[in-house]
Amino acid sequence: MKQVILLLVITALAGCGGVHKARKDARLGQSSPPPVASTPSNPITTGVQNVPAAPVQRPFASGPLQKACIASDRKARSRELCGCIQAVADQTLSGAQQRVAVSFYADPHRAQVIRQSDKASHEAFWQAYKNYGETAQRICG
Repeated sequence: MKQVILLLVITALAGCGGVHKARKDARLGQSSPPPVASTPSNPITTGVQNVPAAPVQRPFASGPLQKACIASDRKARSRELCGCIQAVADQTLSGAQQRVAVSFYADPHRAQVIRQSDKASHEAFWQAYKNYGETAQRICG
């Protein structure tokens, strides 16, 4: 039964023409005009192709990381970005972990020391901090 259905599908597809219009026209000695990109002249009647996307609303929160971010000398800092970073921290880091992360703003070398530490608590923190960083990049990016 599968073979019969497959044969019918192949036959139906073969009956559709199967020759690209440009090659068919070339065989007949005609030239077809180049394809034209469709650009709707009226977005209301042609669908939603030209409707601008709504701005993405980032989460926002106040807290220790948001304050440290705002106080930092980084060029990319903004109230919105720092608030988003804090909102992600609230979802992914405990209060104690946030306090450690805040200390990195004043002493960036401390992050390297903790990352390279063999202490189990530092390893657990670093995994959580890495997850926080990846999540913040994805959401606040």
